[in-house]
Amino acid sequence: MTSPRRILVVEDDAAINDAVTLRLRAEGYDVSQAWDGPAAVAACVTTPPDVVVLDVMLPGYDGLEVCRRIQAERPVPVLMLTARDDEADLLAGLSAGADDYLTKPFGMRELVARVSALLRRVDRAPVLAHERAHRPGAVLTVADLVVDTGARRVSIAGAEVALTPTEFDLLACLAATAGQVCTRERLLTDVWDWPGASGTRTVDSHVKSLRAKIGPGRVRTVHGVGYALEPS
Repeated sequence: MTSPRRILVVEDDAAINDAVTLRLRAEGYDVSQAWDGPAAVAACVTTPPDVVVLDVMLPGYDGLEVCRRIQAERPVPVLMLTARDDEADLLAGLSAGADDYLTKPFGMRELVARVSALLRRVDRAPVLAHERAHRPGAVLTVADLVVDTGARRVSIAGAEVALTPTEFDLLACLAATAGQVCTRERLLTDVWDWPGASGTRTVDSHVKSLRAKIGPGRVRTVHGVGYALEPS
């Protein structure tokens, strides 16, 4: 019998922390709790979780610093919770290494769906790593942008660009169909493993974060549909 997946909930509001914890435990997860930044980092070291549900505003140091510290020790999927819908805050969270975010107030059903999607990505990662080890990775070239899917490296005019794992997967998906439009729904399915989702703002925020790193003119917005990586 396999052990239940471990989730760490980091939230200083006791009512929210307990509500999220109870719901995730009802879904069969092994859930631990932390209420401040230092405790969250310590918990990730002593009992490494499979997913972290992380509030932005925390005592000690904030969720962005927690995210940076835990990602430096060991890559782990992070679902960030934020009370503000400010674009700068969301982009800062994604740049710190968060994979997804929810803006308060949020529904528990949606939170569970996001956690499940992150865990599917965790399960899929070893399979993809095995495939990369046994076949040459594709090198996708779009003008002076090069995406090496085997080495998981990106360069522009020969200079390497540092991307988060999610940003890399998003760019690789766009580069594989350069010049063609990828719908938000397709990107949610292919990158986040989250089929049938309506929360397409996750895609929009990650695209904005990606643009900040590779240049604003490379990814074209097709309003009401999705995005395309420009071939020139």
